[in-house]
Amino acid sequence: MAKKAPRRTAERILEVSLELFNRFGEPNVSTTLISAELSISPGNLYYHYPAKDELINSLFDRYERALSELLNASDGVRDVEDAWFFMHTLFELIWQYRFLYRDLNDLLSKNRRLETHFQWVLKNKTRAVRVMLDSMSRSGTVRIDSREVEATATSMVVVLTYWLSYEYVRDPRRALEPESAQAALLRGAHHVLNLLVPYLETGQRTHLLGLVAAYSNGGGDS
Repeated sequence: MAKKAPRRTAERILEVSLELFNRFGEPNVSTTLISAELSISPGNLYYHYPAKDELINSLFDRYERALSELLNASDGVRDVEDAWFFMHTLFELIWQYRFLYRDLNDLLSKNRRLETHFQWVLKNKTRAVRVMLDSMSRSGTVRIDSREVEATATSMVVVLTYWLSYEYVRDPRRALEPESAQAALLRGAHHVLNLLVPYLETGQRTHLLGLVAAYSNGGGDS
């Protein structure tokens, strides 16, 4: 069997940095630790990423591109089943880059580029949720006064953005470990969509409760 070509060093640096940031938190991971984990010299790492912020920004750029593509699917959400899948997929992406959310305030205070770009992230999440609510309204699964849409969308984005922080406070030692992921993501999707319960058509409300019960039995308590 032919050997696979070795991955480029810059790509390997990003992958290992993401893994370490997610596991230990970005403030607790130095470039020295990253280079040691990769068995390369600090000089080799600095050649590709001269500063730690450049590593963080490169990872954020990947997250931002993936998020933008995902949010564009919000106009295809027609009912609770679609909304459940959409929210769970959003949470899966957030989990993949969870260090950004775990250390969000700290990162924004130190990194001007992230500060401005995360404002874009919030605006686009809110826009996508508004589009989702509009699509669900047109399909008849949601009945919501137009005056309530903005506040409801904002509340959903707040939960979506800070859910992992809440999970971390609940259980700092285990919340952000890989074995906790599925239950945490299911709880997050449940509580974001629970904000729609007052506006859901009766059959859709029943279906949401059924989804929560079914997934909770297989993935942890809600």
